[in-house]
Amino acid sequence: MSKLTKNEKAVIEKYDQHKLYPLAEACGILKEITYTKFDATVEITTNLGVDPRKANQMIRGVVTLPHGTGKTVRVLVLCTPDKNDEATAAGADYVGLDDYIEKIKGGWTDIDVIICTPSVMGKVGPIGRILGPRGLMPNPKTGTVTMDIAQAVKAVKAGKIDFKVDKTGIIHAGIGKISFTPEQIRQNAAEMLNAILKLKPQALKGTYLKSATLCTTMSPAVKIDVKDFMNAGVEK
Repeated sequence: MSKLTKNEKAVIEKYDQHKLYPLAEACGILKEITYTKFDATVEITTNLGVDPRKANQMIRGVVTLPHGTGKTVRVLVLCTPDKNDEATAAGADYVGLDDYIEKIKGGWTDIDVIICTPSVMGKVGPIGRILGPRGLMPNPKTGTVTMDIAQAVKAVKAGKIDFKVDKTGIIHAGIGKISFTPEQIRQNAAEMLNAILKLKPQALKGTYLKSATLCTTMSPAVKIDVKDFMNAGVEK
């Protein structure tokens, strides 16, 4: 038997792929069934009963994960020179304006988050066609267009992420690493689920949070019992 086959066999023995598990149990199972030599990202996927084509059902929000994402977030701050020192002191990896806009026009997007001040949006707008598809376009709704550059940088570095539903009604988000403890994964997942639940459209009829699963890049999905989660109230 190859090693992969042994791992697959072990996975089958440890859990039922069709069963809905309470969140805490799902996190523990995920740890047990992930066999990787690298620190895999833990992802949560939620299926929502919304129609994203309707403006009042486009779910988008931000959440600060209690234990961060486990990855180093590379932050670019686009600002006028008077804000450079503030951005650098807060921990921004790159700070500038015209030089970085030119680099981006040339194809450079080796960053995870872009934060800017409202005054420079006129210069950032034209590169929106490059940034938008990569999820890098600054947006006031996610706190990445702001005068408080220091706070925005610190929040992103501490584990603040933004999320939005795709055209099929699904939200994918990386919420940690498999090296996290089951409790750390649970708390991050609970924070994410609660953030999504708070955004339920008032006019929506029918089921909002239809299903949710946890997985890593190299593991099968573990189904979460979302009714159990909601019945337990807001978890932390």
